[in-house]
Amino acid sequence: MDSSEIVVGLDIGTTKIAAIVGRRNDLGKIEILGSGKTESIGVNRGVVSNIEKTVQSITKAVKEAEEKSNVDIKYVNVGIAGQHIKSIQQRGNIMRNSYDDEISYDDIEKLIDNMYKLVMQPGEEIIEVIPQEYIVDDEAGIKEPVGMAGVKLEANFHIITGQIAAAKNINRCVTKAGMNVEDLILEPLASADAVLSEEEKEAGVVLVDIGGGTTDIAIFQDGIIRHSAVIPLGGSIVTEDIKEGCSIIKSQAEALKVKFGSALADKNKDEEVISIPGLRGRPPKEITLKNLASIIQARAEEIVEHVYYEIRNSGYEKKLIAGMVITGGGAQVKHLAQLAEFKTGLDTRIGYPNEHLASNVQEQITSPQYSTAVGLVIQGLKRIDRQNARNKTSKDSVKKKRGGFFDNIVRKGKNFFEDDGVK
Repeated sequence: MDSSEIVVGLDIGTTKIAAIVGRRNDLGKIEILGSGKTESIGVNRGVVSNIEKTVQSITKAVKEAEEKSNVDIKYVNVGIAGQHIKSIQQRGNIMRNSYDDEISYDDIEKLIDNMYKLVMQPGEEIIEVIPQEYIVDDEAGIKEPVGMAGVKLEANFHIITGQIAAAKNINRCVTKAGMNVEDLILEPLASADAVLSEEEKEAGVVLVDIGGGTTDIAIFQDGIIRHSAVIPLGGSIVTEDIKEGCSIIKSQAEALKVKFGSALADKNKDEEVISIPGLRGRPPKEITLKNLASIIQARAEEIVEHVYYEIRNSGYEKKLIAGMVITGGGAQVKHLAQLAEFKTGLDTRIGYPNEHLASNVQEQITSPQYSTAVGLVIQGLKRIDRQNARNKTSKDSVKKKRGGFFDNIVRKGKNFFEDDGVK
């Protein structure tokens, strides 16, 4: 087994930490070699709030993944989220030396590297620079400029920024757990890779990833990311609402949400009642499913309204032919897709991370709560593909230069002999 092709995705979430080990099989699908999952204790709304507890949770999840996959994990692709994440649009350009040389991956890297030099607000740093489309000598709408001729190379960029402290704390946790961060990836981009098809990204789609502490949004159109945002509300706040509204403990509230939760109160009947054991000899509590659904619906509507605001704010509301795809742990609440359709008018489906997975994958991995972790593996494999493409291009370029060098010597030698009358 070629270890260079094995990629590990580490999703450090508010409610869970998941590690997935995967590689690409002969058919181009993602084969999951092993996975590990544990409760997340030291993370609040996507941001590390307790280093030691987070390290313990990471270590436990990774150890489980190592045992199942029989792989020694040293490098991981980690997701980053949180309310501190912001996005901006920016254009950059470079001037090349001549028309004779083709535009190469080195030119693209130089253009992207320039974007990382932008001046940010104090305490912020650029996490990711995503090219949207390229412009070569004022010819716009180019998606892949490598191999073209041109002097002026420009691009429109979608730039993701975040707090330096948040990123460093994630790095610190992974390092203390005995591993290295291969790449820090925005979580909604990872989830999008796991649950969206290329046709949906082309047609126009909004991805909504409802996690434990945050809801992440990414809008795609013409195959390009156009807008991203993070809402500081997620599944955990729904659990808190149930806990307060039904006067029960948090574990009972979470169990109720998962087993009986619904985002539409009208779908439940008044006579449907569930009994919850009382504490320390106290009588059991009786809760109607309609009352439970009313609590969930109120918060779900708030989250959907925030999402709809971001959609309108992006300017792409009328261009989302593929509608909305909801994923993440919070997407498992019944009737959520119907509620979202009713509130936004967009066609909505629940996104499962089986778009790129091999057929023999465990059923639990295809749950929406694993979308980010699976997407991190896909992003890691894409990075390897890009690196291989660069290496190949560099080798081809060296061969061409060598060929040109020796051709010149032969030509000069031939001219020398001809000038001296030697045939």
